Amino acid sequence: MAEIEQSPDRGGTRRVLVTGVSNYWGGRLAGALESNPSIEAIIGVDPNEPTRELNRTEYVKVGDQHGLIEKIVRAARIDTVIDTRLKVDSIRGPGGNAPVSVHENNVIGTLNILAACSTADSPVRKLVFKSSAHWYGCEQDDPAFFTESMSRKHRPKTPIERDVVEAEAAVDEFRRQRPDAVVSVLRFANVLGGQVDTSHVRLFALPMVPMIAGFDPRYQFVDEVDVVHALEHVTIRDVPGVYNVAADGVLTLSETISLLGKRPLPIIPPWGTGLAAAAMRRVGFSLPTEMVNQLRFGRGMDNRLFKANGFHYRYTSREAVVHLRERLRLDPVSSGVKNPYRYEPAVEEFLRHSPNVIREPGESVGREDAAMFDPAPPVDD
Repeated sequence: MAEIEQSPDRGGTRRVLVTGVSNYWGGRLAGALESNPSIEAIIGVDPNEPTRELNRTEYVKVGDQHGLIEKIVRAARIDTVIDTRLKVDSIRGPGGNAPVSVHENNVIGTLNILAACSTADSPVRKLVFKSSAHWYGCEQDDPAFFTESMSRKHRPKTPIERDVVEAEAAVDEFRRQRPDAVVSVLRFANVLGGQVDTSHVRLFALPMVPMIAGFDPRYQFVDEVDVVHALEHVTIRDVPGVYNVAADGVLTLSETISLLGKRPLPIIPPWGTGLAAAAMRRVGFSLPTEMVNQLRFGRGMDNRLFKANGFHYRYTSREAVVHLRERLRLDPVSSGVKNPYRYEPAVEEFLRHSPNVIREPGESVGREDAAMFDPAPPVDD
């Protein structure tokens, strides 16, 4: 997909549909967009109930059937569709749950969402697709930093990489079919943060962090707060094109482990890694296939294009690791708390609207994540 300069927002984003609203990113993005008064309507679609409290977002229980999605798009006159459903960890989702039906979700689901927006008279004028740095893969002859204009040198080697490549190809075909629509694709680096739960977070939570013997790969991260703000940024502005989303700074794996206050454990053999992964599973840690080459060769991404289009990162790669360190330090304490908060739609509806709930003057029920991040979009300098 060619790089295109940022264009003015033609009429603005007013009516938004967020797919995957029950997943971690869809829920957080919908919650953040609710604070933007210029957005008139937010529709969240998912076959599963939302897992976080949403105030203005109207949830519709529906999967990725293109006929049903198209009906919703037309009925609500949706101008912007944000697809957050892509699963990029074959073992853990960002909320900690094991992903299911990964290929069907990533490829078939994406095709269906695009089909729902593809008709010539569709009201959709903007598509935002949350993608992944897995599009580039990890190989020995990779450049120091991938730019958005680079193409892959090697065929995808893991199912997740193949899914990401196929899904982006479908989005690119949509862009060619709908030249009138603004299409933004964001390729995110490895995400760290206070709440996100991925295989890399699980790896870094180990007392001693396994490494492949003889390798100390480069790592670039993005804080979970910047993930949400990046999606907001291309939602409320017209920023067509493909963009790398990775924080400033590159760390070696050993530097990352040191920042976390952990010790490196170079016990994974450079050959026969599959057998080593099986051994690790027996002691309680699963190593996703898409992580193996990254532990060997690492990956760097050029983030200048997205910054040139007005995005401001709030955290560097180093700061993202420090945030994770604070979370890991507090985890043993918080794990001992009885009855931690769990979002239940029926209970929240009762607390919010029931006349039988006695409230103190000025008391209100707020989102459970209200203090976790500032939902306002980044401000241009």
